[in-house]
Parts: sequence; structure tokens; C-alpha cells
Amino acid sequence: MDFLPIFLSIKEKSCVVIGGGDVATRKIASLLRAGGKVTVIAPQLSASNQKLADNGKIEHHAREYKDADLDNATLVIAATDDESTNAEIAKHAQEQGIPVNVIDNPENGSFIMPSIIDRSPVIAAVSTGGASPVLARLIRTRLESLIPAGYGRLAELCGLYRDNVKQLFSDPKDRRRFWDTILQGGVAERVFTGHMEEADAAMQKALETADPNPGMGEVYLVGGGPGDPDLLTFRALRCMQQADVVVYDRLVAKPVLDMTRCDAERIYVGKERDNHAMRQEEINKLLARLAKEGKRVVRLKGGDPFIFGRGGEEIDTLAEEGIPFQVIPGITAASGCASYSGIPLTHRDYAQSVTFVTGHLKDNSMNLNWQQLAQPHQTVVFYMGLKGLPVISRELQKHGRSPDTPAALVQQGTTHMQRVFTGTLETIVEIVKREQPKPPTLIIVGEVVELHDKLSWYKAPESSEQGATS
Repeated sequence: MDFLPIFLSIKEKSCVVIGGGDVATRKIASLLRAGGKVTVIAPQLSASNQKLADNGKIEHHAREYKDADLDNATLVIAATDDESTNAEIAKHAQEQGIPVNVIDNPENGSFIMPSIIDRSPVIAAVSTGGASPVLARLIRTRLESLIPAGYGRLAELCGLYRDNVKQLFSDPKDRRRFWDTILQGGVAERVFTGHMEEADAAMQKALETADPNPGMGEVYLVGGGPGDPDLLTFRALRCMQQADVVVYDRLVAKPVLDMTRCDAERIYVGKERDNHAMRQEEINKLLARLAKEGKRVVRLKGGDPFIFGRGGEEIDTLAEEGIPFQVIPGITAASGCASYSGIPLTHRDYAQSVTFVTGHLKDNSMNLNWQQLAQPHQTVVFYMGLKGLPVISRELQKHGRSPDTPAALVQQGTTHMQRVFTGTLETIVEIVKREQPKPPTLIIVGEVVELHDKLSWYKAPESSEQGATS
């Protein structure tokens, strides 16, 4: 982050604004709403600011800026129409350790003022770091429609009962769970419709009937998709935000992991070839143990948990031990990578069926039905097949597939590290030796690969920081 987002208390604190024109008007209004004591240094004021001065809302000194004007200031806004003067003000403020904002030149100051959604006491702020204030206002406008005015009243109600809840639930995890129920249930709905007395009664009843003992938790088996966080389902995101613990795999992209609640415990159990952070049996037992401790656990997997994700093994253990669980499907790698590569898995003119196969080698052998996989007019997608590609190429040709059959490799599809290599069964192995794609790489075999050049639409950005395994 270029800036640390914080909320600063300025109630009854001295806030100095140098410049009284229209450009300073919004800043002055924000300072007043936050309870600051505003002093404006400017030879003249705009009409709206002069009205504030006449009504005693701001203190005005009708003169040029002096260094002494910053004495005892808590916050400074440099809003003159002269860049050199603003730079001088910023320099003096920072020498004294006073936060300073410079209008139209945020890089000269120490803080910026964001676009604000005010649902006091709920405040949401949006900033682009000064890159595009118009974009920040656009985002704010969209958020305005998503945050009802009732959220302010809801926050006030929560504040009234905060101490009561803290006394009832000694464990922060249990308090969070109680509040999750309140804020997404009948109490919140009554507040939003203006029935405050009913909301207050419902809150009191919820406290009277609440059980401070956690009891049994729950496991959410969540498909995190192939890498692009925009491909998460709404339900997946909701469960990720409710979790006390996140147990995640190697192929979960960092932007997806970052969408889990920031205070949740994170446990890495990823697997690489010959390098397992935790054995599958241990993962199964871990999920059960955490749930028995009363925790809500998200088991976050790349792709879909039921397609080569061992999700069935994990919930089998949970079912045996009587632990509640949910399964939230995700976009599997085959679908995501093919779509982002412009390769339709089925097409009336090229392929009438598609088969997903694991190409993971065990003891240097692949126990697959090669005769079936070599049938024409179908698409075959190999997961985890990069190391075994020479075997795949050889066996498909041996069992009847033409050496000219199109084949594609999709490296870390849907992410910023996506790369697509196309060739044929005869040439694809040499392409791997030359290009050295990085896992996870999906292999797509079939005539549909011919459509890649025509239908490819996604261009991976230059940054590689969002890759699935970066």
C-alpha cells in the first residue's frame, strides 16, 4: 500500500487550512463534520467559506501565511493556488511532525483525504492514492447504494450492548460469532425498517437466550477457483468472511486468500510433488479437531474441491465423526483455463464430449484407459500432467491419435502469470523443453485448440505478483 488508511480523531483539535477558495471548501466541510476547530489563513474567502466565518463556524485570519500559524496545530491543509507556497507549508508541517495534506499535489504531503461514505458512526473511505480522485468518487457512489443509511443506527445499537456482549462471551471468537448472527439476522432487519423498539427487544432476547459455550463448529469446503478472485461465488466469499480458521492449499491464489477475514487463523497444508506440508490423513483429522473446538473452518482449495481436490475424502471423515459441513463448488481449472485461453472445451464442429484426467505420475507409470482417451471428436484435459507429458503424447499417438492433433499448455490460467503454448501431440514435448512452463499447467488435447488464435480474449497483465503460486 502507498498509504496507511487510518481514522484520526480531531474533535476539538486545532486544524489549520491555508487558503480560503473553492478548492478548500470540501476539506473545511469535512473537518467541521469531524468536530475539528478550523482556522483558515487566507487574504480572502469564497462566498461559502465567508458564510461559515460570519456564523462563527470557522476562525478566519485575513492575511498571508506565516510559519507560526502551524504552532499547536493537529492537522494542516495546504490549499492555496500557489504550488511553491503549498510546498513550503508542507515542508514546515512535516518538520514539526504535523500531518499535512496538499491540494492537487498529494505526493508533497503526508496524508490524503479520501472520498467518504458517511453513515455515522459507520464511516467508509475510498482512495486511489491521488491517482484518480474521479475514480474514487465513482467507487464511493457505487458503495453509497450498497450501504443503507440504517447501518448508522445499527452501529449505535451495537454500541449500547457492546459491554453486555463482552461480559457474556469471554472468548473473542464467540463474541464475533454472536455479532455475526445479530448483524445478519432479525435485529438488523428491524433496524433497517426503522422499528428500533422491536430491534432493541430482539437484541435483549438474543442476549437472554445466547449460549456462551461454543459447542460444535462447522466446516466449509470451498472451491477457490483457478486463480482470478473475480471468479469466486457469492456463497464462497460469504463463508470465507465467516471463518475462524482457513486451511488452504498451495494452488490457492494470494488474492483469493486475501479475501478471507483478516483476523482468521491461517494454516497452510499445501502439497507439491514429494513435498507435503501435511499428509492427507492429517488434514482430515485437523479439520475434525478444529470443528470440535467450536470453530468455523474454511477448507480452501484451488479449483473445485470435488474435481481432483480430494474433497470427498475430507468430508467422508467429517461425516463419520458427525461434524456439520457444507460444500461450495468452485470453477475448476479446466473450465477457467480453457475459457481464459479462448479454447471451448466442446464445440459442435470439433468435439462432442470432454474428459478430465489426472496426469499425476505414480512410480513412473500412468494407469489410464488410453484407448478411450484416444477416441476422436473429444477434448481431453490433463491435470497435473506436465511432468508426464512425454508419456501422454506417446500413448495417445500409440493408441490412434494423429501426431497432428492440436494440443495446448495453459500455465496458471486466469492469473497474471497465464501463458498459453500451442502445438501438436508431436511437437508439444519440445515446446515444454524450450519454454519451460511453470506448474500448475493444464494440458488440453483436441481439435478445439485450433480455435485459440481466433477466440483468445484474455491478456495477462505485466505484473506477475498475482499468480497462483507466486
